[in-house]
Amino acid sequence: MQQRPIRIGIVAGEESGDLLGSGLIREIRSRWPNAEFEGIGGPRMQAAGCNSLYPMKKLSIIGILEVLGSIVSLVRIRRGLIKHFLERRPDVFIGIDAPQFNIGLAEKLKTAGIPTMQYVSPTVWAWRRYRINHIHRAVDHMLVLFPFELEIYHQQGIPVTFVGHPLADELPESPDRAGAREQLGLPQNQVVVGLLPGSRRGELHRHAELFIRTARWLHQRNHKLVFCTPLVSKETRRIYEDAISRLGAGDLPVQLVDGQSREVMEASDVLVIASGTATLEAALLRRPMVVTYKINWLTYLIFKMFSQIKLYALPNNLAGKELLPEYMQARATAENLGRATENFLAHPDEMEKVRGELDKISHELRQNANQRAAEAVIDFVVEREMKTGKQ
Repeated sequence: MQQRPIRIGIVAGEESGDLLGSGLIREIRSRWPNAEFEGIGGPRMQAAGCNSLYPMKKLSIIGILEVLGSIVSLVRIRRGLIKHFLERRPDVFIGIDAPQFNIGLAEKLKTAGIPTMQYVSPTVWAWRRYRINHIHRAVDHMLVLFPFELEIYHQQGIPVTFVGHPLADELPESPDRAGAREQLGLPQNQVVVGLLPGSRRGELHRHAELFIRTARWLHQRNHKLVFCTPLVSKETRRIYEDAISRLGAGDLPVQLVDGQSREVMEASDVLVIASGTATLEAALLRRPMVVTYKINWLTYLIFKMFSQIKLYALPNNLAGKELLPEYMQARATAENLGRATENFLAHPDEMEKVRGELDKISHELRQNANQRAAEAVIDFVVEREMKTGKQ
């Protein structure tokens, strides 16, 4: 057991980072009980013992135009954190995801002599590869969730540890579809298509009509299908219900549920899903899926200028091939999504092959990630102490 108190600065920018951060905090404290944490965290991190200096929702922004609209607030928060950490210097600063915010913050702190780590790599493997130079200046040690990210940092001489993904440790190896359907009140003897248009308001504004049109396309061809959509808040539910009304789709057998996205994934035979973290969760639950996403055109054009990937869905990148059909931007149409969904349902053998590939991904990511990340942080702090002679 370590005796000296340590102070850890930590910043998470959204719900997925809050989940990672809470697990990390608990595991560090199990090994170093008098560790103190402060920075920015959501309810899970705060419950685990993090003193959040600003509301995490201030950082939960996606898209270039959306970020520009909040730039003054973001700059003010970053300056406030820099001032705070320079006055109350932590033994290490850990940025959790949110690279647009955290890498710049880490660079300022590292320049001032504060050791820095980043938990979750920016998607330099996907676009804007030149960011690796900024990461090199800002980050002393990187913690990555996926094995294919290791080589990128090895090539650049940046210390890196693959820790796996906590979701892989958390999710059941054998999902209970019947139990999930019973919990949600879905029929046991019908085909269920899960519709997951995203969790953010902007995603719902862009995706709601697309997903409802897709459900209508499928239902017109097979009246036995039923659909289920999880919605994270009253506001996103209202956006979705407004789209149903606007399209005159009130007769569609679509069950809306509050939250419970994991249960909807477990209950479904196949998913139509917005690209993002949810696709990883669905992959770890071994669910065949059709992946889609739409963003505003300015963001998309800028992304295309700096992108070096052909596959967008995370499970496809982990598989190293287009295991799952994906339809982005202009290709995101109800007919494309409907035909791909229909193709899965018409070919059970193909769905079984996909489940087998997703099972391999799950086992590769099941590494006791919270423990491995905590051990990497503690080893990093101890090694720095030995180098500096700090007692």
